[in-house]
Amino acid sequence: MIRAALVFLTAVAVLQPHSAPGRLGVSASEFHLTLSRGSVKAGRVIVQLQNEGEDVHDLRLRRIGGTRTYSLPVTSPGGRTTLSLRLLPGRYRLWCSLANHAQLGMRAVLRVPR
Repeated sequence: MIRAALVFLTAVAVLQPHSAPGRLGVSASEFHLTLSRGSVKAGRVIVQLQNEGEDVHDLRLRRIGGTRTYSLPVTSPGGRTTLSLRLLPGRYRLWCSLANHAQLGMRAVLRVPR
């Protein structure tokens, strides 16, 4: 009986679909960051930076109170870069780290609920 229950539970675990990753689009232009949504669920997230501006831009993400910074590389005008990462619950700051772009307004906050 116990063995049958274990076999059943194992089969259920194997058949459970893996949850699809969350997706976040970030549009960069002079001098704004626009998020495709204000929040994504915790877990695996695919972040895509689309440079809609005339200057090069990059993207940094860091959980408020955290120490790890995720980085998307410098992206040319009209270019796109993508990063897959795992986000913990919390609030994240996003910004362009080039020159004084963040001070000029290239920053945003993302909520990551459980």
